[in-house]
Amino acid sequence: MTELRLNAYRIMWLFVFFDLPTNTKTQRRHAVQFRKALEKDGFSMMQYSVYVRHCASKENMQVHINRVRKSMPPAGYTSILSVTDKQYGEIMNFWGKTERNRPELPQQLEFF
Repeated sequence: MTELRLNAYRIMWLFVFFDLPTNTKTQRRHAVQFRKALEKDGFSMMQYSVYVRHCASKENMQVHINRVRKSMPPAGYTSILSVTDKQYGEIMNFWGKTERNRPELPQQLEFF
């Protein structure tokens, strides 16, 4: 079996962007259920309609993409974007005009 080492090009970050209608009680319920499903699946809110999750591999990322797709509400707009850890490492975060440090990476366990 070939050993796969974690590296900045294999580790992925998954972003979910969405704009959901909230005009009716049912639409609001669907929006809340979607957010809760994202959080249950390990996503963190980056902004109100932007969630992000660390994935150890492309295969692991596909599992989470499938879960997001299953939990999408019947109405609204949802986008999913994946980037490598190397690409995510170039992110610039600002609070006002002051740059903030990149969020810390989740701890990884490696079994061998």
